[in-house]
Amino acid sequence: MGKKRKHSETQAVEPKKKDEGAPERPKRTLMGWKDKEEVQAQTDSNSESPQVFRNKEKVMVTCSRRINYRYRHLMLNLVSLLPHCKKDNKVESRSSKGATLNELIELRGCSSALFFECRKHQDLYMWMARCPNGPSVKFLVNAVHTMEELKLTGNHLKGSRPLLTFSRNFEKDAHWKLLKEMIIQIFGTPKEHRKSKPYHDHVFVFSIVDDHIWFRNYQISVPHNESDKMVRGGLDKMTLVEVGPRFCLNPIKIFAGSFGGPTLYENPFYVSPNQIRALEKRKKAGKYAKKVKAKTRRKMHEQSNPLEPDEFADMWRE
Repeated sequence: MGKKRKHSETQAVEPKKKDEGAPERPKRTLMGWKDKEEVQAQTDSNSESPQVFRNKEKVMVTCSRRINYRYRHLMLNLVSLLPHCKKDNKVESRSSKGATLNELIELRGCSSALFFECRKHQDLYMWMARCPNGPSVKFLVNAVHTMEELKLTGNHLKGSRPLLTFSRNFEKDAHWKLLKEMIIQIFGTPKEHRKSKPYHDHVFVFSIVDDHIWFRNYQISVPHNESDKMVRGGLDKMTLVEVGPRFCLNPIKIFAGSFGGPTLYENPFYVSPNQIRALEKRKKAGKYAKKVKAKTRRKMHEQSNPLEPDEFADMWRE
């Protein structure tokens, strides 16, 4: 026979009754515990207040295939200076590159783009575009000096927000005003961006000289010694130390669309690098033609004016 169960095991365990008088547990948040009424009042106040604009600008930076190493280093320098940018793979430089780039920008969730296009392994063109509706600008990049080449003493915090300064020439014509607005939207780091630091310790300088846009990057240097500690608002002891890179932008055309479309502005003073190289070759070819003509003139002169026979030419041959 099996063992009899104990009396305590046969009794069913009665469930505990919930205390109806206990207060409801408040909602837990990251900032602590909040009552239901407080949460409801906060949501009502947020719905009544007007929505604040938040800048969600994102820039896609990419380049074409067969780019030169110096131009690739320049692109990487700009990537390190813009914490709100996204770097993508190389794109083939063809006539249909505009549709490809617009699709890539949409997939990456960006609103603008910087595209570095290299031609003949020596000419660099930079596209600055707002996507997908435009406008877009095509520049010829000259006087490129990367951070690795310059080796300057300036150094600022990576990911910090820059101050953008422009020369007064940007307010002169309509196309300069448009370029200024595009530069502000692309090079300006959004406030409270997740990859940016809440400091302003460097300056981007854009100045127009000879219808070219010159770019410089300076660190704002402030003395931190206890004896020379600067009072807030005192700009006398602030100095600017150049960091790099350096480059010059020569605007070619401004288009209404993204990477194409109707032409809004065309630079009348622009001369392509191919024309400059052709002129240099013609100059060299002209020098060679002058040498050939001089040789023929010399031969004709010798034939027309022959030397008289020398009396003593055969004296020592006997």
